[in-house]
Amino acid sequence: MQKFKLFINNTWVDAEGGKTFLSYDPSTGEPIAELASASKADVDRAVAVAKKTFDSGVWSELSGDERAKYMLKAVEIMRRRLPELAKWEALDTGKPIRETEMIDITYAMRAMEYFANMAREIQGQVIPIPNESTFTWVTYEPFGVVAAITPWNFPLHIGTRAICPAMAAGNTVVAKASSLSPITNIILGEIIAEAGFPPGVVNLISGPGNPTGQALIDHPDIAMITFTGSLEIGRKIMEAAAKAPVIKKVLLELGGKGPFIVEADANIEDAVNQVLKGFCLMQGEVCCASTRLYCHEDVYDRFMKMLVERAKRIKIGPIMERSTQMGSLINREQLEQVDRRVKAAVQEGAKLLTGGEPYTAGACAKGSYYPPTVLEVARNGMKCVQEEIFGPVLVALKYSKLDDAIAMANANQYALGASVYTENVRTLFYAAKKIEAGIVWLNTNVMSKIEAPYGGNKNSGLGREDGIIGLMEYLKVKTNVLSLSKSIDNFYDF
Repeated sequence: MQKFKLFINNTWVDAEGGKTFLSYDPSTGEPIAELASASKADVDRAVAVAKKTFDSGVWSELSGDERAKYMLKAVEIMRRRLPELAKWEALDTGKPIRETEMIDITYAMRAMEYFANMAREIQGQVIPIPNESTFTWVTYEPFGVVAAITPWNFPLHIGTRAICPAMAAGNTVVAKASSLSPITNIILGEIIAEAGFPPGVVNLISGPGNPTGQALIDHPDIAMITFTGSLEIGRKIMEAAAKAPVIKKVLLELGGKGPFIVEADANIEDAVNQVLKGFCLMQGEVCCASTRLYCHEDVYDRFMKMLVERAKRIKIGPIMERSTQMGSLINREQLEQVDRRVKAAVQEGAKLLTGGEPYTAGACAKGSYYPPTVLEVARNGMKCVQEEIFGPVLVALKYSKLDDAIAMANANQYALGASVYTENVRTLFYAAKKIEAGIVWLNTNVMSKIEAPYGGNKNSGLGREDGIIGLMEYLKVKTNVLSLSKSIDNFYDF
């Protein structure tokens, strides 16, 4: 079994007292690696190194060109190690190897490359002030030490989505991935070291939410926290940031319950395929998953027949087989939670159309597999419609008027991603304007790109990741005012 230490100051170190924990392959339940479990003292050490590095200017005062050179070198190393990274990501998350190759590691490399190039594009502004004899300009500066706390569903993708813009902007980073899938986040340390980054720019620790994550959140020298995960933890982070001696900047990407609206004139086959991707990708363990289907009554029966038939054909199997299309949930606890919520929905009045039981056939017997599950419901207020299940579960309702579908789509605490299918371009524009969401997909679905901002409204989060807007989240604004007046300011008539 491979063993991983903490990566602090470009050095591999044991956790205090040699404390460790195991990471497991969800598809088999077998342990795959042993990792150092960071204590509060380890967190203090990592933050102290990051702060010293930031204050020294060895990274924060480098030009964007120089920071880009280090990051682009890291991209080349990641590209060389893609097969290895994809394998570890699959083993640690339970998703099929085809997904980790096509999405997880590919997106991680793109984040490193994109934000490397964007480091060169950070520019100030000159602000014309009418009737004033001043020269006013705006500069953008890094915050300091950024804590990046990332989830278990896309460890390296979401990890780099936070780490890369943070360091491209000149910040230093202490990052902690979920203890359920920490391996590729730690391996990133090997890449950072080989690329020759100055020591202390990126520090990677592992351990549970408490004490490791909590110590990171509470640390007074953390200037900014970026977090992707549950609403519950997001609230705790906001509270801790507000209570800190110096209030911390907070960037949050939280839960979702994505609506998927299908109008009567939609391309039914394409819409069916896209909604399947929307709730089956990563076994439905995706914040922006499409888990609420609102289908027009004129095409509802045809749509549902095709949907159920195709859902049954999705191949569940061993994650290292390239023909496998859907893997295992992250662990037994998540499996039991999803199954419990599905059964509660049926008791509440939902009609089960397919799925609804753990999948244990053949080689999947020891994993935490759950098949695509479709529930037909009559009321938008049901728990299964309103609450995030975080598994491959879709609830379906029919409607007659588009405005009713939009109203139901908006009647939810989350507002991350939403989808609309219709051949009428005017309807697409109308729906995009009316739907409350951070991103609206029109005749497509679950398409997140590093180049475009991503994030949610309401209880789905604060701020945006990715794109130039995402980069600017990691920079603070300074307004500079230079007097050009030739006369003395005599405001008090001396």
